Amino acid sequence: MDIPTCEHLKDFKIIPASKDYCEECIKIGSPWVHLRCCQTCGAVLCCDSSPNRHASKHAFSLHHPVIISAEADENWAYCYLDDQAIEI
Repeated sequence: MDIPTCEHLKDFKIIPASKDYCEECIKIGSPWVHLRCCQTCGAVLCCDSSPNRHASKHAFSLHHPVIISAEADENWAYCYLDDQAIEI
């Protein structure tokens, strides 16, 4: 992963995931693959490999561009708007 050129990844403060489930999938009884945590509001949502892609839908509908992986063995952040990732 490269040094970010996007401003969203340069200045965000890490908000750790507070849940071990997708907040939206639980409501509808749907499975998820991996979890992501919104770095604007702290919502924990499913990744784009999941059937409902809640994290990216959240990012684009609410203009919350940065997520981090909520998986224990992954330490990265991603900006949906600029399509960039960094290690954290």
